[in-house]
Amino acid sequence: MYCAKKDRRIAVLILLPMLLVLFIFVYGFIAWSLRISFTDWNSILPNMTSVGFENYQRLFSSQRFQTDIRNTIFFTLFFLVICIVGGFFLSYLLYSKLRGESFLRTIYLFPLSLSFVVTGVLWRWIFSPEVGINSLFRMMGFEATFGWFTSTYSIGGFNVALIALIIAASWQYLGYTMAMFLAGLRGIPDQLIESAQIDGAGELAITWYIILPLIKPITFSAMIVLGHISLKIFDLAYVMTGKGPAFVTDFPGLFMFETTFRGNHYAEGAAISIIMLILVAVVIVPYLISTLRGDSE
Repeated sequence: MYCAKKDRRIAVLILLPMLLVLFIFVYGFIAWSLRISFTDWNSILPNMTSVGFENYQRLFSSQRFQTDIRNTIFFTLFFLVICIVGGFFLSYLLYSKLRGESFLRTIYLFPLSLSFVVTGVLWRWIFSPEVGINSLFRMMGFEATFGWFTSTYSIGGFNVALIALIIAASWQYLGYTMAMFLAGLRGIPDQLIESAQIDGAGELAITWYIILPLIKPITFSAMIVLGHISLKIFDLAYVMTGKGPAFVTDFPGLFMFETTFRGNHYAEGAAISIIMLILVAVVIVPYLISTLRGDSE
């Protein structure tokens, strides 16, 4: 009994410095940003005069911020659909004993080893008007070049530059969802699949009624992680397109960066960061609650 208490005290003492650092530099700075968002600190010199929700009201009435939210929703929806559907398709190919599985698995996972900065530079070159895709068009005899980042052409009300961002982000994270789904597929008992085949079920029926329900937790987890990434997207857009013409590829992260570190509007930047935190919390907190509830049960 004495040894158990002593070991518990030692464990607390070991963890205490890290807990203090976490509390100060994470939760402390979140609280500090929340406080600043309610002040009039919009210059280099601090001004802690309280203005209530004025910064938030100014943001939601801003045309740029409304465009940012719309871009984030569009980006998140298509990013999730492409990664989830494409990742499952790639994992199912590997699960079906495709020849060269090890090589293909490495190829699928390779983009995940890159940072969003490297991915942005790579895809900016691919979509460049002078090289990349347009050079292939010129080799085929087409003289016209398409400006992915400068064209005013839009699809469904969204500029093609935003679509180029979705392609780049999906390319990087397809391997991540593929790996998650492949692990889930290999965890399904072979007897279950064989029993369904003996009963006359086809491959489509097995996929729809057996495989997809069994990997539903993995699908949900992948959606949470990808949604968290898309809601706070910054580096890929900053390197690849910037905010684009007329804010067509602008996101709250870019807006916050320019507002805070280039415009010195610290209170407005803090308000944007708090809104981003709330958006991420809306995605993460329900998942954590359901996970903790499942563990306790």
